[in-house]
Amino acid sequence: MVDYSKWDHIEVSDDEDETHPNIDTPSLYRWRHQARVDKMKEMEDNKQKLTLGMEQNKNRVEDLRKKLEDLETSGESKEKSKLKAELEKLLKEEKKWREKESEIEKQEKLTPWNVDTLSKDGFSSTKINKYTPGDDDLTEDEKEEKQRNFVKKYEKDIQKFGMFRRWEDSQKILVDNTHLVCEEAANYLAIWCIDLEVEEKSSLMEQVAHQTIVLQFILELAKSLKQDPRACVRPFFAKLSKDDPEYQTGFNDEWKSFIVRVKGRAKVRLDRAMEEAEKEMEAEKQARLGPGGLDPVDVFETLPLEVKECFEAKDIPMLQKVLSAMEPKIAEEILKKCIDSGLWIPDAKKHEEEQKKLAEGDTAAQEEEGATITEIVEGSEVTEGKEEPIYETVKDDGSSV
Repeated sequence: MVDYSKWDHIEVSDDEDETHPNIDTPSLYRWRHQARVDKMKEMEDNKQKLTLGMEQNKNRVEDLRKKLEDLETSGESKEKSKLKAELEKLLKEEKKWREKESEIEKQEKLTPWNVDTLSKDGFSSTKINKYTPGDDDLTEDEKEEKQRNFVKKYEKDIQKFGMFRRWEDSQKILVDNTHLVCEEAANYLAIWCIDLEVEEKSSLMEQVAHQTIVLQFILELAKSLKQDPRACVRPFFAKLSKDDPEYQTGFNDEWKSFIVRVKGRAKVRLDRAMEEAEKEMEAEKQARLGPGGLDPVDVFETLPLEVKECFEAKDIPMLQKVLSAMEPKIAEEILKKCIDSGLWIPDAKKHEEEQKKLAEGDTAAQEEEGATITEIVEGSEVTEGKEEPIYETVKDDGSSV
């Protein structure tokens, strides 16, 4: 039959006790537990003192007995009687020590079991989680990939957070979406601020900049406390909500400083874009220059209206008629400008063949035969083996046809 008597004297949980409504129950439980722990510590100290005292007494008894054995041969009765008296005294003390030991053992048996003595660890083990590399261990390519993936997944949530201004709203969305409390979200907001400033949306930029600094302050607080940033959301807003003018002033100063930096970055981006656009325009202009080094767009704008209409209509007879009505010198100048700018190609087939040879690396010089103003004005026939001269008209973008 199983004996359950050892479970009769167990000090059960304090939670089962009923307390008066005016008593702070959690505090009462803490006091009781502390008193029990102090009593257990006192008993443990008494046991250690008892063990030490008994050990010292035992050692002294053994020393005295050895001395008495040595004196048995010498016959010094006076010294022997003194040692015997001392030995009897130590034996009486030993008896008292044993009585104290029995008393302590009796107290231990009468002490009820409690949550601190009811059980002990049967075994213990230590588990180490698998190492996960942090951002400091990632390469630049890996960081960029991580940023792209994060933005692709949470871009709408980040933009939603960027539109809030009230502290309560910002805290709620971060508590409900703890994945936003990270460097990737802060980086996205910072870049978004620059984009908005480039688009001349300064008011919206300042709003998003405010939320950017909110995230930055939380991340800095986490670093200083060496905690997970997600655990620092509530402490940050609690610190802001308190009457702490110095902390709020520091936040506002950093916000204003960040706005200045964003405007500077936006200006640099705009200047770089303007410089690149000017280079592209210059490159396009150089690419469309004619054989004489003239820009077909500029030349076309200087042509008389009736000549422009001929080029736009691609009507050679009409062009011959218009030029024949002009003074030969003026018509010659107009035609020369058209040829130098590439608006007019005197021999299209020959021109195409020369361009093909140049592309193939043929360096043999080919003398280009040009049509004279007389041939165009008088409508003379081209010689055998040559096609009729053609011209190019200019599109709105400046390219030739």
